Amino acid sequence: MAQEIAKAGVKRAAGYLYYIDKQGDVSRAKMARGGKKGKGGKPEKVAKVGVKKEKGYLYFLDKKGNVSRAKMARR
Repeated sequence: MAQEIAKAGVKRAAGYLYYIDKQGDVSRAKMARGGKKGKGGKPEKVAKVGVKKEKGYLYFLDKKGNVSRAKMARR
């Protein structure tokens, strides 16, 4: 089960991949589609959150636009 870590309130735009970067902020990059030149785009920061990441968790942007985490199933 996922647990909400920080409120970011990010509104998503179509054609972008949203993720939590190494600094713990929300970033986005243009998605590459079907053999077009310039595969993808340079990432840009969307929201400064500054989440401290812990090992064993997957961090992501949930449906509400907030930063959440879930325990990874590892052996």
